[in-house]
Amino acid sequence: MAKKRSGGGLTGTQQAAKFLGVSVLSGAVLAGIALPAAGALGLAARGTVEGFDEIPANLKTPPLSQRTSILDANGGAIATVYSRDRTVVPLTGISPYMQKAIVAIEDSRFYEHGAVDLKGILRALNRNVQAGGTAQGASTLTQQYVKNVFVEEAGDDPAKVAEATQQTLGRKVRELKYAIQVEEELGKKKILENYLNITFFGQQAYGVEAASKRYFSKPAKDLKLEEAAMLAGIVQSPTRYDPVNDAAEAKKRRNIVLQRMADVKDISQAEADRAKATEIQLKVSKPKNGCITAVNGAGFFCDYVREVFLNDAVFGKNREERAKLWNQGGLTIRTTLDPQSQKSARDSMKDHIYKGDQVASAITMVEPGSGKILAMAQSKSYGFGQDETQINYSVNKGMGGSNFGFPVGSTFKPFVAAAAMEQGRPPTQTYPAPYEMPYPSQLPTCSGTWKNTSNDRLENENESEVGPYSLNDAMKKSVNTYFVQMVQEIGLCPVQQMTDNLGVVMGNDKKLDASPAALTLGAQGISPLTMATAYAAFANRGTYCTPTAIESIKTADGKDLQVPRTSCSKAMTERTADTVNNLLRGVVDSGTGKEAGLSSRDNAGKTGTTDGRRNAWFVGYTPNLSGAVWVGSPTQTVKMEDITIGGQYHPKVFGGEVPGPIWKDAMTGALDGKGAPRFVDIPIPESPKDNGRDRNRPGDDEKPGGGDPGAARGAGGIVIPGLTIGGGDRGQGNKGGTGGWPQGR
Repeated sequence: MAKKRSGGGLTGTQQAAKFLGVSVLSGAVLAGIALPAAGALGLAARGTVEGFDEIPANLKTPPLSQRTSILDANGGAIATVYSRDRTVVPLTGISPYMQKAIVAIEDSRFYEHGAVDLKGILRALNRNVQAGGTAQGASTLTQQYVKNVFVEEAGDDPAKVAEATQQTLGRKVRELKYAIQVEEELGKKKILENYLNITFFGQQAYGVEAASKRYFSKPAKDLKLEEAAMLAGIVQSPTRYDPVNDAAEAKKRRNIVLQRMADVKDISQAEADRAKATEIQLKVSKPKNGCITAVNGAGFFCDYVREVFLNDAVFGKNREERAKLWNQGGLTIRTTLDPQSQKSARDSMKDHIYKGDQVASAITMVEPGSGKILAMAQSKSYGFGQDETQINYSVNKGMGGSNFGFPVGSTFKPFVAAAAMEQGRPPTQTYPAPYEMPYPSQLPTCSGTWKNTSNDRLENENESEVGPYSLNDAMKKSVNTYFVQMVQEIGLCPVQQMTDNLGVVMGNDKKLDASPAALTLGAQGISPLTMATAYAAFANRGTYCTPTAIESIKTADGKDLQVPRTSCSKAMTERTADTVNNLLRGVVDSGTGKEAGLSSRDNAGKTGTTDGRRNAWFVGYTPNLSGAVWVGSPTQTVKMEDITIGGQYHPKVFGGEVPGPIWKDAMTGALDGKGAPRFVDIPIPESPKDNGRDRNRPGDDEKPGGGDPGAARGAGGIVIPGLTIGGGDRGQGNKGGTGGWPQGR
């Protein structure tokens, strides 16, 4: 209902507007201007007053969509994302020339009339009758603003946009009534400010601030006369008067605006003539929108931040609500990304693996004790072009990652060791660990029993690897049969419980299969972020903290939004974690990971290689930083033998050989200038037997089970020729010739 005065009657303005609204609906006033006659729409004078009264009196103005800034932990820019490039500024932040130019060309009587300009309507009607068509419109600046509000509210929904812009009497009457409300509530200056912030200026620029920066690379407050006139001229037809694509047409329109400003005495004729004589001088800034523009190779982290926002209930009760808030924008998102760590990760990746190589690589770094993601980089750039991808190999499928993650091989073995020690097994525990052995006939799980119904067998990497071995030596040399004998003694349930405590799931977010291949030899796909976060619990003396990427979020009006926080829980005793740290320190000191070792600080880690050498890993940490590196074929179709990676030839790729150096260089740069805390020392006796294995052999590593190098062990440890466990890319179906794996990018 229309607003009334306290005495109950409509104001004089409202009465006139109501009469005009009835006249509009009957086609008596606006017919022939820019709308079809009332009769053509089946409208009649009967009922028009009631229709006008039934329009809600309050215009719901949606917040203007703006650009969102994603920042690193130090406040530096990572990327800007938006559905509409807009930065809202107050009227004081807009050049007076711009204010005068837009009023002069769009509604020169703006300060003289109310919501509707009756003189303008009559003038337009007369002009259109003379022209025999629609030559001039009569919408006021206020009415145009209301129309833009409807368009803004429609967002990117084509049907809603069409409804908001359709040329019907109904829409015109709705605009008129809301324009009356806006005039009464906001006043002229606020209407002008809102109009200049909502209007589209072409070239993806919404609002005068974005337009000024797009065309002239300067803020709107600094616009000169001729620049302001050009922008004001664009509004009527952003495509026709686009100065980037048609400077001549844009100049003609600009000069019309300048002359109009002179005609209404906003500027002198001399000023107008001088401005007309100038050529259009653009300084165009290309739109930089989305994670594809992220600095320091942080596009994948940027995309992960977006996925966190869209998936976490803290930002809305459902995905649609969260997407609406994201698209509305205007947010300042401070993330956990450490620019030093990110640069080091990116540089190391570029040094060791080329974009065009047959294989790809990903690295993620996490801070122990806080779960903060400090770096996330890949060898292939974020994008749509050749040797680019939008698939984030560091994370799970639900957050934009690969379909299943990637098999982790022997980097899984520390979880088995931790589970055994939690069951009371000492680090001096010895097992026969033969070169080859059958899988146990059956093993208890948390929900039943796993049975070796196919009589599957496994073997070590080399025939010289024959026990007995202690845990210390078995971890250094990554002896497969040792760890299978360990789970034969403790069962699979303690390992299941340990992986649950450490947040270890497959890349599709499902729990790992209850089988010795999956829960001992790492035969199933896991993401680098999951591995880095799990190993961070060792560095944090047994306390696991969920990963987090967002520190804080502020809205456009300065309000703080709640953000997801890390959740920390005890995964194992401090004694167990300290012991694992000392075991894995031996891996980088003298075991399979010695090429990754850091000489200047305490560090620990584990190598991993899978069947067919389709995946190679190094996961390691210091007391204050954990990092996981994966190298392999995203489609799981490339065997890393007789292969050149990063310009260097490799007869065979091992976890300590390619991923290890990537990890070492990335960690060295990330930790430069940082403290060097030490692990708690737990003396672990050395085994008297070395079995003659040459510790100087480069990257002497393992794979999950022996046998056919082109095969992988299934969930029960069975060798299945042509099938690779783990990896793969999202969004693709199974295709022939890929070893049963989805074809990806």
